[in-house]
Amino acid sequence: MELSSNHLDFLERCKEARKVALSFKDPLIVHHYDADGITSGAITISAFLKENKKHRTFPTKKLDDFVIDQLQKEKEIIFVDLGGGNKSVNELQDVVIIDHHQTKGIEKLQANPLLFGIDGGLELSASGVASLVFNHHFDLGAVGAVGDMQYPLIGMNRYVMQKGVGSGELEVKNELRMYGRYSRPLIDFLAYSDDPFVPSLTYNAENCEKFLSDLNIETKEKEVWRNYSSLSFEEKKRLISALTKLLIDKGMRWAASELVGETYLLTKRKAYSSTYDAAEFSTVLNACGRHSHAEVGVSLCLEKENSYEAALELLKKHKIAIREGISFAKNNLNDFGPFFFLDARGIIEDSIVGIVCGMVSGGKTKPILGAAFSESGVKVSSRGTKKLIDEGLNLGKAMSAASEEVGGVGGGHRIAAGANIPSESLNHFLSYVGELLRQ
Repeated sequence: MELSSNHLDFLERCKEARKVALSFKDPLIVHHYDADGITSGAITISAFLKENKKHRTFPTKKLDDFVIDQLQKEKEIIFVDLGGGNKSVNELQDVVIIDHHQTKGIEKLQANPLLFGIDGGLELSASGVASLVFNHHFDLGAVGAVGDMQYPLIGMNRYVMQKGVGSGELEVKNELRMYGRYSRPLIDFLAYSDDPFVPSLTYNAENCEKFLSDLNIETKEKEVWRNYSSLSFEEKKRLISALTKLLIDKGMRWAASELVGETYLLTKRKAYSSTYDAAEFSTVLNACGRHSHAEVGVSLCLEKENSYEAALELLKKHKIAIREGISFAKNNLNDFGPFFFLDARGIIEDSIVGIVCGMVSGGKTKPILGAAFSESGVKVSSRGTKKLIDEGLNLGKAMSAASEEVGGVGGGHRIAAGANIPSESLNHFLSYVGELLRQ
């Protein structure tokens, strides 16, 4: 990839951030709790471990004024995958920010692609920034990007990917893109596909079983469930052709054209079925963070003993919660004009309501907003699609402005954003978001 002048300026900022961060005596590393936050946090932690430097860690769901107050006595803080969206960080002492979210009015040293004209929502995740700041773990940079819905890897994400390929950490293959090629039994592989949503197959295991049978593809071999990666070349070819035809017949030619694409394999790590592919690894990490054990995800990134087994237990819990959430969402989406609304208060945990919205957004012509109870009131998560982004959707700005209107905190990316607001303000918040989206 040929680097432009703004790319080079950004890389200089990364070097500056590394120099200052590693000059800290005993910093608190504050990182987000999702896949991108865990990978970028792990990359940062690994840099301190390599240098044998003291550090402490603090994973968090959000960075609101309550968390900022807790950090007032800290002398040195490194914010990772957050920090750029809350001006209150200016009140803290020595701070370095490694972020990629929309930012304004931050006076602290910040390595953020958006400050250099690079789209942090599509072209570089926080994990990618962290890998460039500390110049290692480019495989985790790819995992965090994919987990943050930044697919395919373009712009500076591609630069990170190329560095990972060059270091032997990553292998790029053109393959069927659907999630679960290594970890899901074939029927689940089709039934729980949401990218793309496959009419007549997604959420219909019985149809999936018949679909595979009609293609003469056995779902078991010696009583062991087969996955996509175990199929022969001819079987894969038949499956891809049949899926392509089905999507075209259903008027989804755009989805058919994106069925096969780049996949990213982590070649230097242990060949566990759930962590070999970047997309599947990111789901495991999301499971850890969303169920209050981000430290397990960090340990898995750092390949600590027994971390994989602990992460799989959280993944099982995560899958059950997601499936129940999807089942609820399928029957409870309400059309609010400019967006669909899912009122999941008391039903779906605030830590996964955004994931559920994302998984049921496939094929929708409007963004989805979902509300869940949180510790401080109500969390609203929003998800769009790439097609909507191309048409001008910016959920990050909408959620930021609407949350400010009702005395909450919000923001994020154009395609995915969130807000934490007072419980009594939900109706006003939704009305305000609706007006912004109409504009």
